[in-house]
Amino acid sequence: MTRHTLIAWMEDKPGVLNRVAGLFRRRNFNIESLAVGHSETPGISRMTFVAAGDDREMRQVQTQLYKLINVTAVQDVTDIPTVTRELALIKVRARNGNRSEVMQLVDIFRASIVDVDMETLVVQIVGPEDRVDSLIDLLSQFGIVEMVRTGRVAMVRGAHDRAAAQKTAVPAYKNGHS
Repeated sequence: MTRHTLIAWMEDKPGVLNRVAGLFRRRNFNIESLAVGHSETPGISRMTFVAAGDDREMRQVQTQLYKLINVTAVQDVTDIPTVTRELALIKVRARNGNRSEVMQLVDIFRASIVDVDMETLVVQIVGPEDRVDSLIDLLSQFGIVEMVRTGRVAMVRGAHDRAAAQKTAVPAYKNGHS
């Protein structure tokens, strides 16, 4: 089982995310991370998700995604050079005795402190998942009070865009997709 990163472009319409999640549920796939937001095209959202499966299963998922009426393009970027990032906000205990240690770790990881109070610091880190994981592991020794992570977002390196994705993606046989 390989962790695959897929990007899907879809119309900004109510219920589309629910239909995509339902597709994964019906196929008994677990979505490890999911990030959705507006794209560069008005009315089109971009969804990046990570799921474990073999190549055949992921091609099947791509084909099924294309069958959803509001999906305009799908691309598996697992084996394509990409820039991948994740954002995490981590609220960590930081009392007088350990506050400076936490601040040093934040500096080493090129993260930032975005909120401070007498008992805690909120740390923001943006970077590859392994760097986020490493900082979380180190901060856990101080006590993580609360944490949120965006999940992976990815963009193909270089001059590739959605049009290129449509040329390399699994073909669809509806609504003018070629």
